[in-house]
Amino acid sequence: MPATDIWHITPWELVVRMVLAAVLGGIIGFEREWSNHAAGFRTHIQVCLGSASIMLLSIYGFSEFVDETNVRVDPARLSAQVISGIGFLGAGAILRNGNMIKGLTTAASIWVVAAIGLCVGAGFFIGAITCTVIVLVNLFLFNKWEKIWIKKRRFHEIQMVVSDEPGKLDLIISKLREYDVAVVNVKMLHGDSSGNEKSEQSDVALLLSVTAVQTDQCLRAMEEIISLNIAKSVEATIKRDVSAKLDISENKNETVSMP
Repeated sequence: MPATDIWHITPWELVVRMVLAAVLGGIIGFEREWSNHAAGFRTHIQVCLGSASIMLLSIYGFSEFVDETNVRVDPARLSAQVISGIGFLGAGAILRNGNMIKGLTTAASIWVVAAIGLCVGAGFFIGAITCTVIVLVNLFLFNKWEKIWIKKRRFHEIQMVVSDEPGKLDLIISKLREYDVAVVNVKMLHGDSSGNEKSEQSDVALLLSVTAVQTDQCLRAMEEIISLNIAKSVEATIKRDVSAKLDISENKNETVSMP
């Protein structure tokens, strides 16, 4: 049997491929573990190592039947099932909490790790290592860049009850601009939209959609608006990493409630 037979592999090369699959999967899994995600270090090692093992089995596990006249060897048959079958594990990493969906990136990393394992099992080392490097760049660097970019595009909602007087809206917008808070949209309703029957008829409820690089800027702006008696009450939904709700009024201290 020639040593260069493509349907056979040496035990040493088999071990090298499986160890490399565990290392590459572990590197990506370490980043997920560091970021406190459900599928972390060990899960990614298992997925990558299992995919590599299936690929090795698909290519070399049936080498004894290659010379049979009625046998047709298809190295991609078993490995193709990994791509579709890994979906159940990725789905388990996706969590939905109200309108927020978490775990999509982790689910995608599990799927990519499976692909890396298949590459290592097939001996496509350059492709596996290149894919690992790109995934790490995506998870580390692009993640930081994305957070910085999203902060500038994140919308906050502020609801105010003010007296129906000329120039009130312009004064509120100017105060927000002093703290670098940009007003994107304004809705105005006569009467207190919260359903307070004691609200005077001359009151106007304002619903403002604003953006700010720092969420503290919104808080300081609202505190000044209340201190200057520009608004009778202010209620805001500040979108942080954890959703928080701020309620300030003339007779209340600042309170933040976490869901």
